Amino acid sequence: MNDIALAVLAGMLATVNPCGFAMLPAYLALVARDSPARAFMSGLVMTAGFVTFFGLFGLVLTPIATTLKRYLPFVTVVIGLAMLAIGVLLLLGKELYLRLPKLQAAPKSLWSMYGYGIAFAIASLSCAIGPFLVLIGASLQEGLPAFLAYALGMGLVVTALAVAGSLLAPRVRKLLPHVGRIGGVVLVVMGAYVTYYGVYELRLFLANGSAQDPVVQAAGGFQSTLAQIVAALGPWPFIVVLVVVSVLWLNRRRRKAVRPDRR
Repeated sequence: MNDIALAVLAGMLATVNPCGFAMLPAYLALVARDSPARAFMSGLVMTAGFVTFFGLFGLVLTPIATTLKRYLPFVTVVIGLAMLAIGVLLLLGKELYLRLPKLQAAPKSLWSMYGYGIAFAIASLSCAIGPFLVLIGASLQEGLPAFLAYALGMGLVVTALAVAGSLLAPRVRKLLPHVGRIGGVVLVVMGAYVTYYGVYELRLFLANGSAQDPVVQAAGGFQSTLAQIVAALGPWPFIVVLVVVSVLWLNRRRRKAVRPDRR
């Protein structure tokens, strides 16, 4: 496997890294009611937030990365608690604006998805920054193709899942009135885990606690299975999903545009 293909695969695996993978289903719950076109843009913007933070961290903060990473679990705990809060409010049927930093529950802006990508990157930093820096190299000029390939790999997974989910949502119309509350359940569960994982990292980094934890180990086993599936699939199934969903959505738009002319 050449370096570019390896970078694409690493980007795909970044979506299910051990530290931040719990934020992926939470993200998909947030975009479940979007149109396929908006879900496509949300996936691209969320990916941009993730890789922007990683790129800046690699370029600017690498000299102090070791010290800084010790305190990032505090941020992870804050992110998890914010997800919990948003989930509870969605469960109560609220339509609100809450930002993390620019993360908001429905109704959402694309900027909120950029903020979610940054939050995803912060939560993932401990697990994913090492492979990322190895892939892009110390020089921006040498690492740019790998950086773009990494972004492509992550964007393929995130965007394909978001677009497929948004297209399938109308097929289960009975659930649509409850999508907000279903998303709230997902956010509460995932937020609880992100918070727990942040506390777990704090125990490791600041209190030299034991790495043995039944909750983290169980989640780690599930995450490892997901990572193996993503690695085995490679990029092509996600590309096919994007193409098929795009064709279906364009056909549906065309039919809607033609119907008024037939009356």
